[in-house]
Amino acid sequence: MPIDQSLVGREFPPTSPYEVSAGKLREFADATGATYDAEVAPPTFPITVAFAAMNDFLADVQVDLFRIVHGEQRFAYERPVRVGDVLTATLKVDTLRQIGGNDIIGTSSAVTDADGALVCTTRATLIHRGEES
Repeated sequence: MPIDQSLVGREFPPTSPYEVSAGKLREFADATGATYDAEVAPPTFPITVAFAAMNDFLADVQVDLFRIVHGEQRFAYERPVRVGDVLTATLKVDTLRQIGGNDIIGTSSAVTDADGALVCTTRATLIHRGEES
């Protein structure tokens, strides 16, 4: 069954606060092959918070993760992520269209610091595969 178009424009609750530490930066760098810097996060590090927002969204709308294909990811920064930042991500559904029985979902997640200031916006395209015949 296609995802309901009424989701477009809907914003979901922010994720739980995520404290950026040197240890978490090292783990991320080791896992992804990024350059480790004990103070500034690699450019794709906000995916750790944005992915939590995406999982919360999928659970809320009762979409099976095994039917999702991640199509694209982009990051637009206001400032670098640094050790000591406490981040949350708030996901919004920007677009939704159906093509060939699949849902193409465009989302954005505002990643903010503990003061509520925007640090980064992530944009993702998700393909929700339709029912198999």
